[in-house]
Amino acid sequence: MIEHRYILEPYKGMSTRYHCPQCKQRNKTLSQYIDTETSEHLSPIVGRCDREVKCGYHYTPKQYFEDTGISIKTTQPKAYKPKAVEPPQKPASFIPVETFQASLKAHHRNNFVQFLIEKFGVEVSNELIGRYFIGSSKYWDGATVFWQIDQCGKLRTGKIMLYNASNGKRVKEPYNHINWAHIALRESEFELKQCLFGEHLLIDKTKPIAIVESEKTALIASVYLPQFIWLAFGGLSNFNAEKCRVLKGRSVTLFPDLNGFENWSNKAKELSHIASFTVSDLLERKASESDKEKGFDLADYLLALNPNDFIEPEYVQPTTQTMEILPYEQNVIVKTPNWEQTIVALEDYFSTIELPTYPVKLNRCSTITNVPKFIENHFATVKAQNGNETFLPYLHRLEELKEMLPHLK
Repeated sequence: MIEHRYILEPYKGMSTRYHCPQCKQRNKTLSQYIDTETSEHLSPIVGRCDREVKCGYHYTPKQYFEDTGISIKTTQPKAYKPKAVEPPQKPASFIPVETFQASLKAHHRNNFVQFLIEKFGVEVSNELIGRYFIGSSKYWDGATVFWQIDQCGKLRTGKIMLYNASNGKRVKEPYNHINWAHIALRESEFELKQCLFGEHLLIDKTKPIAIVESEKTALIASVYLPQFIWLAFGGLSNFNAEKCRVLKGRSVTLFPDLNGFENWSNKAKELSHIASFTVSDLLERKASESDKEKGFDLADYLLALNPNDFIEPEYVQPTTQTMEILPYEQNVIVKTPNWEQTIVALEDYFSTIELPTYPVKLNRCSTITNVPKFIENHFATVKAQNGNETFLPYLHRLEELKEMLPHLK
């Protein structure tokens, strides 16, 4: 058996673990190398991070000696200060606003939107589209874009997915239909830094937060349980300290998919210094063995229920602050135009006419079932988000309604 002079320090409790210079976790995750002849550490940065999958940091004694020019037969000079090995952090890239706005059309060709309309009706579906900015993509015929918009209104990326319009299931044959907006745009130098799906809704400070894994589940759960702000990790790799910093000080309930309770509970404990996490075991307690084998999530159970048995969701317009979309490859807030004159003119118009009491078909894929409520909610939005290009579709819908009302019988 070959005996090595330099080995990873044997574990003897957390006193033998140290802070990793690369991932910088709050918990100590670095195992340092020691000289077996002296029992001394070679250097604070010579070691291996225990988080091999997510971090991968491993700076060996051989690399250390080659970098410093020290003979492998000598011990570390006491006064030597090793050079830094941490690579510089690149700034995040963002999707062009024009691309985002172009996706907020043609919902009549969007399979997932058509499924929502079939299940919940036009009015609720329109609210979901407006609240989460559900986009459409030509990447696949009928595809959906779930945009990741952070708290500052910056477009981190969009997940392109294809669903079956009749049952709302993802299309996985002959291959799994998932792609990313920055890849579809062929942004070769794109520096991806994801955020939580629905993160822009955290502007509302009045509601508790609920988080699920998939974007689809967050949207559907928001219909049945509107007392929460529903977010999605969009993948378990996003359940980490960096993505959860926006939850600082908030009350958060986690709804893992079946068979994910233990994993999510461990992560919640690890990140308990960020927010107050509660992990729901509802699915684990209620699910059958067949459901567990299929890996059901919350949406699978909610969709089996009648949404009319739940409180109808009402869009709560956040008023504590406004959100502005930043332009592509810039890091300053855009000075957006003011819509005040247009808003006042529209208010004057709608206040002087008799509004329809019957459903009005606004366009090919949108029908307004309650015109006064539609106008009230849209005015609340455009006033609170005055000049914010992300919310320009709300203003356009009011203008579109104004143009068509004189032609109604």
